[in-house]
Amino acid sequence: MGFFTSHEFSTLSDLLISQLQDLYDAEQQITDALPKMERAATHPMLKSAFREHLGQTQQHVNRLDRVIGMMDVESDRETCQAMKGLLREGAEAIDAGGDPTVKDAALIAAAQRVEHYEIAGYGTARTLAQQLGRSEIADILQQTLNEEKQTDQKLTQIAESSVNVQAP
Repeated sequence: MGFFTSHEFSTLSDLLISQLQDLYDAEQQITDALPKMERAATHPMLKSAFREHLGQTQQHVNRLDRVIGMMDVESDRETCQAMKGLLREGAEAIDAGGDPTVKDAALIAAAQRVEHYEIAGYGTARTLAQQLGRSEIADILQQTLNEEKQTDQKLTQIAESSVNVQAP
């Protein structure tokens, strides 16, 4: 969500819709980036984690379509500038040379920055849905939030148990 745009937030519902549209675009951008990250990774567990997360991300897009439909609005793709910037930094790791293990560590760092953004976004949207009494929407967002947290934990585990240990 561009915080310095000309949005008008008259209600929490307006804000929730904007947050959902932001997340929708962010997930679309991630769907495009994950195959590149998988190709750039050398560690088999990291490649597998990126591949698995692509499948999850596609489910996240489907859930957001459903949730946005429940809000009776269109699935507009308002460009998520924050995700665009995070993925641009991730592209630097993809294109980097050097030791493959250190490059894998850089890919993990970039992926975790993305996960942390998503965790913040889904947590905020879930809380807004709860406050609006939209428990079904909150539950769907919580499911995605849980998966984002699990992905972050998995990346940490790969870094701490293998990739970072092997790096020179």
